[in-house]
Amino acid sequence: MNSYCIGGALHLRLLHFSISHRILAAHPKILPPRCFLSTATMSSLSQPPSPPLAEKVKHEMELFGDFRVDNYYWLRDDSRKDPKVLSYLQQENDYTEAMMSGTKTIQDQIYAEIRGRIKEDDISAPLRKGSYYYYSRTLEGKEYVQHCRRSIPICSDPPSIHDTMPTGPDAPPEHVILDENVKAQEHGFYSIGAFKVSPNHKMVAYAEDTKGDEIYTVYVIDAETRAPIGKPLVGVTSYVQWAGNDALVYITMDEILRPDKAWLHKLGSDQCNDSLLYHENDDMFSLDLQASESEEFLFISSESKMTRFVFYLEVCKLEEGLKVLTPRINGIDTSVSHRGNHFFIQKRSDEFFNSELLACPVDNTSVTTVLIPHRASVKIQDIQLFSDHLVVYEREQGLPKITAYRLPAVEEPLICLQGGQAVQFIDPVYSAEPSESQFSSTILRFSYSSLRTPPSVYEYDMNTGESVLKKIETVLGGFDASNYVTERKWATASDGTQIPISIVYQKNIVKLDGSDPMLLYGYGSYEISIDPVFNKARLSLLDRGIIFAIAHIRGGGEMGRQWYENGKFLKKKNTFTDFIACAEFLIEQKYCSKEKLCIEGRSAGGLLMGAVLNMRPDLWKAAVAGVPFVDVVTTMLDPTIPLTTSEWEEWGDPRKEEFYYYMKSYSPVDNVKAQNYPHILVTAGLHDPRVMYSEPAKFVAKLRDMKTDDNMLLFKCELGAGHFSKSGRFERLHENAMTYAFLLKALDMIPICGRM
Repeated sequence: MNSYCIGGALHLRLLHFSISHRILAAHPKILPPRCFLSTATMSSLSQPPSPPLAEKVKHEMELFGDFRVDNYYWLRDDSRKDPKVLSYLQQENDYTEAMMSGTKTIQDQIYAEIRGRIKEDDISAPLRKGSYYYYSRTLEGKEYVQHCRRSIPICSDPPSIHDTMPTGPDAPPEHVILDENVKAQEHGFYSIGAFKVSPNHKMVAYAEDTKGDEIYTVYVIDAETRAPIGKPLVGVTSYVQWAGNDALVYITMDEILRPDKAWLHKLGSDQCNDSLLYHENDDMFSLDLQASESEEFLFISSESKMTRFVFYLEVCKLEEGLKVLTPRINGIDTSVSHRGNHFFIQKRSDEFFNSELLACPVDNTSVTTVLIPHRASVKIQDIQLFSDHLVVYEREQGLPKITAYRLPAVEEPLICLQGGQAVQFIDPVYSAEPSESQFSSTILRFSYSSLRTPPSVYEYDMNTGESVLKKIETVLGGFDASNYVTERKWATASDGTQIPISIVYQKNIVKLDGSDPMLLYGYGSYEISIDPVFNKARLSLLDRGIIFAIAHIRGGGEMGRQWYENGKFLKKKNTFTDFIACAEFLIEQKYCSKEKLCIEGRSAGGLLMGAVLNMRPDLWKAAVAGVPFVDVVTTMLDPTIPLTTSEWEEWGDPRKEEFYYYMKSYSPVDNVKAQNYPHILVTAGLHDPRVMYSEPAKFVAKLRDMKTDDNMLLFKCELGAGHFSKSGRFERLHENAMTYAFLLKALDMIPICGRM
């Protein structure tokens, strides 16, 4: 139900040898096979197993004189221990495995392809901080990363975009601060949610999740010896920041997993003695925690979907506690940064919906100066401060922009911004995002990617305008970006709104005559922008002639705040009709046909999948709904479910009649009909705190009972993971391989001759 989404991108926590593997590595261009195994043929080879049928136990719900019957309400078990429920989920997993057993060869082949593109022994772009270079390392055959650093030989030289970390026998030795592979040995799931180096570089605090439920334990260790410092902080979020070198600030959650309390922890003391800095009692609000780039302040924010207000904590005056920086005013959203004598405030309101940028003196926060005024066509997404510069991240016409401004000296008045140097990009559609940079330098570091450009790290000299590529993700197997074409198209929605679509395809394979298969991805919620980023796993689809596209539908943030506002509450159906309009446009423009159009969405994008499957089942060949939020009304009526209360400002509160009937009109579980549906694959995570596993389980059970076709309906529930599936980088590849094999099977594109 919550914001993370991003199947194949996201959030990117993502992807999941034989002679044939070596051949594929040497010849990455995969030509269409001459003969295929159709789904009908595969089914006829052996008697397909019978799908599990969930028991019907009538559960009636009544509101506003309206009665709903949920025969599968019993599938919800908050303890995740009910033998009957676990048995049913295992039956579904077994059925999925049996139905996909005939695709094992292609799954193994796709897994080998994807893994064969990965440079397994690699490092991230080293970041110069203090007297060290910090980076992460992956090792051949290992699932997880090592967090490393290496001393800088000559610290007196000022940082430069041309700096390179010394390696080799004469370089300072590499020091492994934390090896996740060692930590993960005792756990089926392992994820680090935060890795924070202390200001003096002597300690590290890291947040660890060993279940997938996003409830973390924070450990503090000596950065050199790795020896533990004090006892761990248990039952916390991944929000943790250093408050100087002797204290941490962290956030905990209430019983419905809402971040509600901020705490100050002095190193060496017991957690039970920590000081409560703030408790947010309003269950519509959740806490957030950020550190200023200057490291002089911590900002604790309380936010709903509409309102955000900020407190500040001065690191050198912890005893003074929190102070109000921006007051709580309904409908006003603020976020804050610091440099010198000023706080910089990004402020959004109903009037200034795309935000304006203000500055105020640290010693007089009530006096503000407008640095960047509101513009209806340009959204201020984020800012990044340096000792002498301000970098503004914006969105215009659905694309990100980065502009660097020189600031006056700290002692001079801060009246306005002048000039501004924009960073130039080459792809027609792309992603550009902030990356950690050093406050005292003139070097901006940012991440860049496109549908054909692997993730890249650039450093940009804000004085000279020169940029240097510091790292581009290696893609093995003969990858050549020039073989792929990226495009931006615009579909017309039913109300005339122009919807952007990002497209990529292998130019040497596709014909663009309507005969090509396509995978169309969508999300459209929480003001999240699904930017067109590279995905090396996706090459296994592109190189088989499948076109990939992203529909940037309303409800997301691609086109500014109003784009989001026009796809939520009582306008939520715009999200679904926009997606349908994009599909119809792509068919009309001969990118595909409905007989070869597959769709995918995760989380809130899974709600999109459920809605459009009910609305237009004739339009799709196959659908993949990952951890889908599909039981909208029942979930949003239950404030005991994690995230429900805070999301009444996203979906609406169905305790109000108008919202109840509107939400019921599109809620996927409530709108399953006795009709033909396309091939469907649904996934879930047993420990998912964002979308309870029972939602997709109920959706599948009801579809099995009511649909009138013989198409595949498969359900895969990861019993040892949460919202983001398995944690190991290679483990995830198996999910990609299974999903792609499902799509190929639905499209009758699995070869029977054994040659690709």
